[in-house]
Amino acid sequence: MLKGRYQHNIDAKGRIFVPAKLREKLGDEFIAAAVLDRCICLYSTEEWDKLLNGFAEMPLTKSRRLLRTLSANATDVTVDAQGRVNLPKHLLEYGGLEKEALVIGAGNRAEIWNPEVYNEASGMMTPEELENAFTELGF
Repeated sequence: MLKGRYQHNIDAKGRIFVPAKLREKLGDEFIAAAVLDRCICLYSTEEWDKLLNGFAEMPLTKSRRLLRTLSANATDVTVDAQGRVNLPKHLLEYGGLEKEALVIGAGNRAEIWNPEVYNEASGMMTPEELENAFTELGF
């Protein structure tokens, strides 16, 4: 499981540091993609393959648009010697990422957020909503 919260800057070339604790699970090469919310999701190759294999079980008429969108907005990234990955411009724009970024562990993936967008999104869940969500999940 990927977990933790890390604040980092994005340099002028679109590179961001991915913390070693997250790289341990993601590997030195992984997938960066626009999948959920307004963040960039980072998946190990194994987790990305699991996600895509789920589409193989669905009728093509139901999955083709989503699969097409996911594939077009995903890229392989490789960690450099300084622990950074270079994110393409279209993903940076999707996430609203310019200078600062929040890198979080989110279970089977990591996510890169614009800190302001993250605070707005995470601030939506009240303690009552959290409790209801846990109850709904059977915890």
